[in-house]
Amino acid sequence: MVRFSTRPFLLEHLQFCSSLVKFMRNPCVDAGLIPPLVQLLNCKDQEVLLQTGRALGNICYDSHTLQSQLINMGVIPTLVKLLGIHCQNSALTEMCLVAFGNLAELESSKEQFAYTNIAEELVKLFKKQIEHDKKEMIFEVLAPLAENDIIKLQLVEAGLVDCLLEIVQKTVDSDKEEDIAELKTASDLMVLLLLGDESMQKLFEGGKGSVFQKVLLWIPSNNHQLQLAGALAIANFARNDGNCIHMVDNGIVQKLMDLLDRHVEDGNVTVQHAALSALRNLAIPVVNKSKMLSAGVAEAVLKFLKSEMPPVQFKLLGTLRMLIDAQAEAAEQLGKNVKLVERLVEWCEAKDHAGVMGESNRLLSALIRHSKSKDVIRTIVQSGGIKHLVTMATSEHVIMQNEALVALALIAALELATAEKDLESAQLVQILHRLLSDERSAPEIKYNSMVLICALMGSELLHKEVQSLAFLDVVSKLRSHENKTVAQQASLTEQRLTVES
Repeated sequence: MVRFSTRPFLLEHLQFCSSLVKFMRNPCVDAGLIPPLVQLLNCKDQEVLLQTGRALGNICYDSHTLQSQLINMGVIPTLVKLLGIHCQNSALTEMCLVAFGNLAELESSKEQFAYTNIAEELVKLFKKQIEHDKKEMIFEVLAPLAENDIIKLQLVEAGLVDCLLEIVQKTVDSDKEEDIAELKTASDLMVLLLLGDESMQKLFEGGKGSVFQKVLLWIPSNNHQLQLAGALAIANFARNDGNCIHMVDNGIVQKLMDLLDRHVEDGNVTVQHAALSALRNLAIPVVNKSKMLSAGVAEAVLKFLKSEMPPVQFKLLGTLRMLIDAQAEAAEQLGKNVKLVERLVEWCEAKDHAGVMGESNRLLSALIRHSKSKDVIRTIVQSGGIKHLVTMATSEHVIMQNEALVALALIAALELATAEKDLESAQLVQILHRLLSDERSAPEIKYNSMVLICALMGSELLHKEVQSLAFLDVVSKLRSHENKTVAQQASLTEQRLTVES
């Protein structure tokens, strides 16, 4: 760039550059325009800074490559410093915010932002704003920055949460379009801040935090956006056992069930999904399961069995699966519920929704594994669920394979006569042969497959199938398996196969 002796010439040249780069970006970049412009950001003249910022903005607009170049040249700390120094100059402030909004979209920028006092500066600026447009501009910078966990904590420490709660309070009863939009943005940002472990724990404050207490009041609100944000916030607070136990002991479950009750008939799907997410997370600690079952959570969740929305179905299944873990009585009660089991069998075929299909299979297996009940097995057999458990044994996920094999072993031990025809038509014996022959099968899969083979010998029909395949050859090879448990089970299975042959 030519050296200018007077300020007017410099400004004129900057304005010309700013216009020129809109039409001739590549030639300007190739000519080396970016480095001198970046240097001018250290100037103290506010008008020069403004024109420089505009020129850089036009050059880098919609180009991740050029934005990355600017980040590598260290513009982020410089711009943050400028925002602090010139916060009274609205044009310069706006220029900085536009630049932050563009740069913050890039992942590489967030690490640099985390080493500046951007959180403090933005919160300070936010507190001064009265106009909706200006607040919206700051929100557009805050949202991408708040995806970074370090910046989440910095924003919490800088006092952003109080600003967000104030906006919620002011806009909650308004029907103005801009207030409704501001309420949504503020409550969504609050939920985002709670996704960071440290920021979430800081706001929870052992369940006594004022922020946590205020968020609780959102759940019974009549505003759908606040109900949604409240339920999502609880789901985020419920990310460790201590928080979950505290919340269940202090009545959160009833609040969430009341919320779900308001959305059973033609309810808001996003609220249903959020409330079920919260209940699922709360059901993870062992001590919470029986309390939640006693409170009637299973019954509340079952009201959504007729839902045709995959996100709701997915969370419903996950919540029930968490609730019955090691809860024999509840597993038996649910496993004898024909409507539930039939719906699970239907969802096991939801090929368009892998998550729903996977969770349905896992819940079907869990009902058997945790109840160990003949009645439950009979209900699942009568509803056509056996073939899905057999298919689950071939899943690419070891945990699902294992859950299926354990459930099938219980079926074989408790109700083999009832299930044998379904097990035969699902080609279980052939699948077990394949699992045992496959070197890639995990040790626990091999072990449980052999346990199951032994249990199947009690059926004449399946016994014949076992004899027709070369199981002895496969099993005898496993006696020298590096895993001792597998090797021992191979010896026992070999003996059983030899005696029964």
